[in-house]
Amino acid sequence: MSSSNALMALSNNIADIVEQVGGAVVAVNAGRRISPSGIHWRKGIIVTSDESLRRYDEITVTLSNGSTVPITLIGRDSTTDIAVFKVENAEIPVANIGDAKTLKVGHLVLGLGRSSEGDIRAAIGAVSVVSGAWRSMNGGNIDQFIRPDITLYPGFAGGPLVDAAACVVGMNTSGRRGTALTIPASTVNRVIDQLLAKGHIARGYLGLGMQPVRLPNNLRTALNLTSVGGVIVVNVEPNAPADKAGVLIGDVLVTFDGTPVDDTGDVLAFLNSGDRVGKTVKVQVIRGGALVELAIAIGERSASEE
Repeated sequence: MSSSNALMALSNNIADIVEQVGGAVVAVNAGRRISPSGIHWRKGIIVTSDESLRRYDEITVTLSNGSTVPITLIGRDSTTDIAVFKVENAEIPVANIGDAKTLKVGHLVLGLGRSSEGDIRAAIGAVSVVSGAWRSMNGGNIDQFIRPDITLYPGFAGGPLVDAAACVVGMNTSGRRGTALTIPASTVNRVIDQLLAKGHIARGYLGLGMQPVRLPNNLRTALNLTSVGGVIVVNVEPNAPADKAGVLIGDVLVTFDGTPVDDTGDVLAFLNSGDRVGKTVKVQVIRGGALVELAIAIGERSASEE
């Protein structure tokens, strides 16, 4: 095959993928001048970028034929930038969801979006970074760090990242300085499942006010600690899980469930995972220059505290 024919074949394949996946991509009309995109992830379930929404009621989505239908909020998770909506009786193709773990640096990928007028839009690039789990600035636990080298044009946030097999492997969102980041499909599925089950994301609750501190070298050596810091307890809410476990003001938390704690973000990440709610975990605190081990039954933060 000549180089020109090979290029034409690749071009046609890309256009076919856009056509194949594009029907599951909608524009989310939520009071912004530029509508973000959304994905018909499961039958009757639309996902989009939470930070791209101005409101959560009286929202419609624009379909591939230009028509609009209403959607209703099921729930949202600002820490992973995922908002989940329900759509009733709409004839929208469901996306073919893939696995972001198949991605490798250098793989060609597509970012798709839909305008509020109903036009499909596409950007192509390569996967520039793939690495392990990470924590967002808001404390959300995200299964993979994925940075595609694509331009997120206005309205592309909330749209899909599509691999060469025409599978949606994640939802695109904006990182720092407008760079593209992708929330992997496994994280989106986990958030959807929790929101469908409870209507909110279960987050652990200790009832503590904390501030990060740096540990003196001699204390670290004496207690055989690997971390350079911890979090000092500055407030304990009465009858909260930490209070019932015997945590005192002035205690310095250094391990949580066997894992070193260096700052408040580490504690937040443990609590935001949700899978520890209702479980009893062991923590170590420095009290009076000695290590003390406590067992805390993790509570659940109320929705009003989100």
